[in-house]
Amino acid sequence: MRTAHSVETVRTAERALMAELPPGTLMQRAAAGLAAACADLLGRRVYGARVTLLTGSGDNGGDALYAGARLARRGAGVTAVLTAPGRAHEGGLRALRAAGGRVVPADDGVRAVRRADLVVDGIVGIGGKGGLRPEAEALVRAAEDAGALIVAVDLPSGVDADTGEVRGAAVRADATVTFGAYKPGLLIDPAREYAGALRLVDIGLGPWLPEQPDVEAPQHADIARLLPYPAVESDKYRRGVIGIVAGSARYPGAAVLAVAGALSGGAGAVRYAGPAVDAVISRFPETLVTTGPPSKAGRVQAWVVGPGLGDGADARQALEDVLASDVPVLIDADGLRLLDPEAVRARAARTLITPHAGEAAVLLGVSREEVETQRLASVRALADRYGVTALLKGSTTLVADATGPVRANPTGTPWLATAGSGDVLSGLTGSLLAAGLPAIDAATVGAYLHGLAARRLGAAPLTALGVAGALREVWRDVAVG
Repeated sequence: MRTAHSVETVRTAERALMAELPPGTLMQRAAAGLAAACADLLGRRVYGARVTLLTGSGDNGGDALYAGARLARRGAGVTAVLTAPGRAHEGGLRALRAAGGRVVPADDGVRAVRRADLVVDGIVGIGGKGGLRPEAEALVRAAEDAGALIVAVDLPSGVDADTGEVRGAAVRADATVTFGAYKPGLLIDPAREYAGALRLVDIGLGPWLPEQPDVEAPQHADIARLLPYPAVESDKYRRGVIGIVAGSARYPGAAVLAVAGALSGGAGAVRYAGPAVDAVISRFPETLVTTGPPSKAGRVQAWVVGPGLGDGADARQALEDVLASDVPVLIDADGLRLLDPEAVRARAARTLITPHAGEAAVLLGVSREEVETQRLASVRALADRYGVTALLKGSTTLVADATGPVRANPTGTPWLATAGSGDVLSGLTGSLLAAGLPAIDAATVGAYLHGLAARRLGAAPLTALGVAGALREVWRDVAVG
């Protein structure tokens, strides 16, 4: 897992570590890592390269200045543009000048930025709030217009390190070099898309960081360890049976898509209860079907309820029937609109909800814009308010329990914003629940595989059924490493 810690946690760890080290050691470690990353981006053709540093008043600017001095000693032409004249890091300035670098005020910085091969963003540190000031924004836009590579120091200036919010103008970096630990905003949109490629520089904070992070992002190996595998004596019932309650006369395709996802999720069998029996059987004859209520469908280890269900009396009765069961339940789409919060909170078995931003806004009684700009706070609020595991769909899908770190899915793609893809995700994730994974792990694996399947299909318009079809190949690839 990539693990991220809040600004205050990182600063507390830095203070504890600095008390054990000679003054300035931590900054030199950071600067060395930053300079190495810049050299890599320049293709190690550092000699003769033109590097412009955009430096603010804090340690973030000091990191940039010391890194610039290292690059200057290797033959780069380095110019520091001071966005806060009189408050720049004095030691960093001395080091840069001693190495042959130039220092200019912000008024003279646009020319240096436009000539640069690489621009280092050291304007604002991890404690910054709000967007860039106009003078800094002008420098950043000049760099973007010139096509220079932009490297952010610790995080792009203008984004919120703790929440991933972007409340104004911000740097869009090609790469971000962060120190000691990832910050939550680097893993969560909208800030994540501003960060570019991430590189973590180890400065020795590990022993001083708490064991539990604020946010974690699973990697390939983590997902492989979580995948359910059948044992030697497994049969289809021991592997888990997932029940699907989805579809209606108006939306029979939702049932087909949810079953398609479920058949790719590792459970041994899929039961379908609903009005779209003919559509489901014609596409997936292995499905066990019934037109009766869910409680009469037979034994299952988990339920998925909601996709395309509608809002009529039959839909409400089906949801009540499922919530009365003693197995994990995943609620999506129409099921969320019909949700009785008290019935969910009263359940003994785990409940997983999978809203998109609009559905989450209704559940929380806030605007959709608030959910989209405050994704981390929103997914935590959903989990806490309803006593559930919450999977908040979006460009960065987030998964949260009432306690523990939030998980940020790294495989999301905007191509998944297509009709029916959420139905596939619900079926897939529900099947993982039935196979025995805890709700947070089922949601984590489901979101990861779902995004990976979409990426496999490439940068082209996707169909939900196409994503479902790619899931089996993705599962195999992850399983074998």
